[in-house]
Amino acid sequence: MPRSWSRENSSNSDSMNHSSTIRTRIAPSPTGALHIGTARAALFNYLFAKHEGGTFVIRIEDTDLERSDKRYEENILEGLQWLGIEADESPEVEGSYGPYRQSERIPSYRRHIETLLREQKAFYCFHSEREVNEERERLLDAKRPQLHLCEYRTMDPTEAETLKDIKTDYIIRFKTPAGKTITFHDAIRGELSFSSDLLGDFSIAKKIDVPLYNFAVVVDDYEMEISHVIRGEDHIANTPKQLLLIETLGFPRPQYAHLPLILGPDRSKLSKRHGATSVREYRDQGYLPETLLNFVALLGWNPGDNRELFTKEELIREFSLEKVQKSGAVFDVKKLDWMNGEYIRHMPLSKLMDLVKPFFGINGMRQFSIFNSQFSKKEYFEKVIALEQPRLKKLSEIGERVDHFFRAPQYDKELLRWKNASDEEIFDSLTHSEKIISNIKYQISKRELQDAFFNEIREGDKGVLLWPLRAALTGKKASPGPFEIIEILGLEETLRRIDAAKKKVAVVQ
Repeated sequence: MPRSWSRENSSNSDSMNHSSTIRTRIAPSPTGALHIGTARAALFNYLFAKHEGGTFVIRIEDTDLERSDKRYEENILEGLQWLGIEADESPEVEGSYGPYRQSERIPSYRRHIETLLREQKAFYCFHSEREVNEERERLLDAKRPQLHLCEYRTMDPTEAETLKDIKTDYIIRFKTPAGKTITFHDAIRGELSFSSDLLGDFSIAKKIDVPLYNFAVVVDDYEMEISHVIRGEDHIANTPKQLLLIETLGFPRPQYAHLPLILGPDRSKLSKRHGATSVREYRDQGYLPETLLNFVALLGWNPGDNRELFTKEELIREFSLEKVQKSGAVFDVKKLDWMNGEYIRHMPLSKLMDLVKPFFGINGMRQFSIFNSQFSKKEYFEKVIALEQPRLKKLSEIGERVDHFFRAPQYDKELLRWKNASDEEIFDSLTHSEKIISNIKYQISKRELQDAFFNEIREGDKGVLLWPLRAALTGKKASPGPFEIIEILGLEETLRRIDAAKKKVAVVQ
């Protein structure tokens, strides 16, 4: 029994909570990887609780034993931790309201189900799954609501107890009252009303020890003293069923807020056909946790101005349910890429160096085949990452962007061609660059190189000289400028690459 309320003194008013402390929760099912939608719901619950000085709870809904998997629970908990959504209570952080897995809470569910059966507010339904499906198909063909109004609701309880020992194909249903209007206030959508006549006698348990979602969540929220239920709008249809159970069991109502859907670019519900949907996929692609946290916070919430970059502390300070929108929020990957680039650009270089190593693709720094002997391998690596830091959008891009710094580039000679230049003109251009670089008497630096080349080019077409040079150095259509690259590669490797490029276009005499 929760600490401050009993069944006799509870109230069903939306404004009444049985705990003076704000308590929110996220209750994911470990049947798949942590989804962006679940992460967004977790974040909004977390931000609201922290803003109000309350408690954020993670509860695992694992009563679906056939589909639940421990590795998905680990994925969910690890993903939320990686994002910085830290629980005050969870399976890993025990509190006073545990256990925090539904599979460990069976005695509580059994006790409340037995109460409903004893008071004849729930009953055993002995229709087979086949019979229920056939009924649903008949109603669908008749264009009538697909509700199950069960004939067993009036069976004598003693007879039902006897029958359930004979028939194993049964479930437990709630005896839904007829003609009742269920109304509640949604913190985002205002007042919502439903008719009980559109619910039917809905199921609450497969067996006395196997509760179903709508029943288990009501008991859990009550016993954990959850004050605010903040979840996706796809749960709105569940709310009237849960409110009937809350009223019947004599529990106080939590306050509800239903978040807008996350949509793909085509404004349909976000799914795998739009790309990655799990937090782990975005992590593996090289998005930063602070980026994803910031980006997800803006999926349905607006601070009221044009700001887009927030720290977690700023989000906690600014967040309110009043600023959550009703309409769906579009998941814009281009905006996510831009935001991730902003975070990368403002990151200390030492931290970025550590983060990119798993994405480097050449086993860290152990397999360098080329590096400027002027620098240590660490210094060389640092200069390469510093050059690319302003251009990176994802950490995973680093390997393909910098591989030319660690091995000789492979490319077709056509990449060397500027506009309609002949092979002979390309050869002459590379020879000219070779002479300019070889004549620099001081330390090779971007500034010295730039001055030397621009003095030669003057008002001419820069591409004639610089395009073949850059292509020879990188083997890529797009890269940083040749002067920055030469400064890192050093004179010896630069001249080696120019010579290799000249051989590609050498005119046979």
